[in-house]
Amino acid sequence: MTLYHGEPNGPSLTVLAALYETGLDADLVPIDLSLGERHRKAPLGVESAMSIEGEGPVLEVNGEAMADSVFLAQYLDERAGGAGLQPSDPLAHWEMMMWCRYIIERVAPAAAYLGNRAHGTARLKNLDGPAFDMLTDAISSVDLKQRWIDIRNGDFDEAKVADSATKISEAVDKLEERLADGRDWLMGDFSIADLESYAWLAGMVSILPSAFDRAENATAWMVRVKARPSVAAALACAQSDDPTTAWAPGPEINRWG
Repeated sequence: MTLYHGEPNGPSLTVLAALYETGLDADLVPIDLSLGERHRKAPLGVESAMSIEGEGPVLEVNGEAMADSVFLAQYLDERAGGAGLQPSDPLAHWEMMMWCRYIIERVAPAAAYLGNRAHGTARLKNLDGPAFDMLTDAISSVDLKQRWIDIRNGDFDEAKVADSATKISEAVDKLEERLADGRDWLMGDFSIADLESYAWLAGMVSILPSAFDRAENATAWMVRVKARPSVAAALACAQSDDPTTAWAPGPEINRWG
């Protein structure tokens, strides 16, 4: 297996930590997702090139290029024979997947939008025209290519900015409520739900600190997740001083709100 991954933030953090949780071996190839290197340095099939996750890691197994962090984490867990990242009880497994769907569909698009607004535009503006054209020319998805252009131009809809901030605050509130019974992890035992939630929210602490002001349970949970050996090992893969500032286009914001 070969894992092409970006900075340990967002989807790359989920998959790196899942890999370390399972104890599986994979060749790690760092790529700069924030400069579009997935489209030039990672092997992309149709599914991975058009991934609804946007710019996420790619796992190559026997020539097959796979994408989308939750599904990759599931694959790794199951390839390891059940490393404990998914509940075995069918109802609990459904609950974990519903939680992950919430993160994928509502939280991840909002976090990526705010993260790129805070950190992405300035970096892309440093590219000259030919360099940026080379980046976008390699992208198969028309929608994804346009989002790269919008980020470079600083074209962020203020209504979407406000909506994204609301969704992040709602996610922190949801965490706070979930953890109110004293549990350490979202599903009782540590799972993909903890990895995916932390991966998208860690970078929001500096961008939207007000969302975490009174969230004592969620804040303590974030400390626990960060200290987990697998997450610490994933964070040690960083190529930069602060991976929480590394953003690339994520999932598209749902057109229906």
